[in-house]
Order: sequence, then C-alpha cells, then structure tokens
Amino acid sequence: MSDDDTTPEYDEAAVAELRSIRQSIDNIDAAVIHMLAERFKYTQRVGYLKAAAGMPAADPGREQIQVARLRSLAAESHLDPAFAEKFLNFIVAEVIHHHEQIAGGDE
Repeated sequence: MSDDDTTPEYDEAAVAELRSIRQSIDNIDAAVIHMLAERFKYTQRVGYLKAAAGMPAADPGREQIQVARLRSLAAESHLDPAFAEKFLNFIVAEVIHHHEQIAGGDE
C-alpha cells in the first residue's frame, strides 16, 4: 500500500509499460479519427456527385463488395470479420444519411 493506505502500489515496470501501451493506443485512436475524417471528405464528394446525377444515396452492390473485401482484410489482419462488417455498416449508414441530406438540400 502507499502512504495513504488506500492506493495499492504496483510494479513500476508494469505501470511504465501500461503507460507506454496506452500512449500507443491513444496515437492509433487519433489516426483512426483522422482517417475517418478524410474518408468522409470523399464520401461527401460522392454524395454531391450522386445528387447532381440523380443517383440514389445507397448502392447495395457496392456495399456488398465492400463488406466482402473488408471481411477478407479483417481475417488477414486477425481481426474478427463480423466486427469489421458491423463497423463498415455503421459507417455506410452514416454516409447514406449524409447523401440523403445532400440530395434533399439539407447540407
């Protein structure tokens, strides 16, 4: 226990390693957010192109191809393919929502 007898003391090496790992996780989280922002910049452009051409917001054929591609990439990366699919579905739903807003003039 520490001086105040309420906080346990932990191995300093473990605490230091935990801090280092958490910093790496924080860096990856930041990169993911920046990549998502960049992705949404491009999907916004797609939304404007679709709206101008009178195309529907959703593209089920493209979505099926993307699901299969990302499930395969996930498996290769030792990530649960079902999780990758859920994550993609979440993103696609948001993209479709944006595209519908653009088409409706609710930018």
